[in-house]
Amino acid sequence: VEKWLPGVVKGDGYDASRISVRQMLNHTSGIHDSVETPEWQQTMNGPGFFTHRFDVRKPEEIVAMALKYPPYFKPGGGWHYSNTNYVLAGMVIEKVTGDSYAHQAERRIIKPLGLKHTSFPGTRTTLPTPHSVGYSKLYAPNPGPEIYDATEYSPTWSGATGEMISTGADLNTYFRALTRGRLLPKQQTREMFTTVETGQHFRYGLGLIARDLSCGETVWGHDGIVWGSLTSSATTRDGAHSLTFQINGDWLADGAPYERVFEAEFCAPGQTMRK
Repeated sequence: VEKWLPGVVKGDGYDASRISVRQMLNHTSGIHDSVETPEWQQTMNGPGFFTHRFDVRKPEEIVAMALKYPPYFKPGGGWHYSNTNYVLAGMVIEKVTGDSYAHQAERRIIKPLGLKHTSFPGTRTTLPTPHSVGYSKLYAPNPGPEIYDATEYSPTWSGATGEMISTGADLNTYFRALTRGRLLPKQQTREMFTTVETGQHFRYGLGLIARDLSCGETVWGHDGIVWGSLTSSATTRDGAHSLTFQINGDWLADGAPYERVFEAEFCAPGQTMRK
């Protein structure tokens, strides 16, 4: 990381010369998660959301917020999902290519796959129509019964870790292409499927969640959670059977309810192969 972003990842306990891009992609870097900081809690969760929801933030500001706090562990010494990793990965893409990560994704992925309903809004705070309303409890520490409309906010708060807008059909197309090797050379595809243990109900590859289901099937995909929205995708290794669903609420407990959706789709008796 120090090679591509000199002087960016620094602070108490950080040594960017020992953190690899691979460790950022599989969340073994130890870099603190910006979402798990008091600053994030004060500005974008609870009442602070209504004050700061339209603020424009640069990636460097999001990273700096996280690096005020020590790493979770030494590089390679554990696993902890950190949104900061993917904000930094977007910065690396821009340093390597001299172009925005969004334009690189459009050129390499969105246009070749014909993903007509997938976009990067940049600083635009509205969604293309039609769209669902995003209902949220705003991740308040002690949420009450109140539910708020959190559909509109500045996507710069997410940046490369979650700015993209898409549809279920486009996500299924993307993950089928990814698992079938249409987007990456063979060696990179193999590396992508190399997983690490997380201590949770899934394993993690390079930007991929691997779910080992009760029927022996392993499905590959990812989750996306922002204010008012939970999206999750999974596909079989051969890309023949895929599922994406979106819930326009954000207060389900740690994924357990929606894990049952995958069990039902991929493991229920009498299921037919679906595209």
